[in-house]
Amino acid sequence: MREIQLKDAKAKLSAVIDDAKNGDGAIITRHGRGEAVIISLKEYERLTKAIPSFGWLLTHAPLEDGDLPERGASPSFGKDFI
Repeated sequence: MREIQLKDAKAKLSAVIDDAKNGDGAIITRHGRGEAVIISLKEYERLTKAIPSFGWLLTHAPLEDGDLPERGASPSFGKDFI
């Protein structure tokens, strides 16, 4: 990803957006430090798509009674494990 100074990005905003739309995003710098990133909307949506948590997946799994083994009263590891 290329870096572009803020003043240059302002002057060429349309071209910077066209480049981002074509997959060539840009890091906008101010005083030599990165301040912002310009990427396409498609890339933004891909990056922000929610990834479900493991807990959500477990609670929404299409399981039926008997699909999982019953839990025993004792831990699955013995005293020697600790």
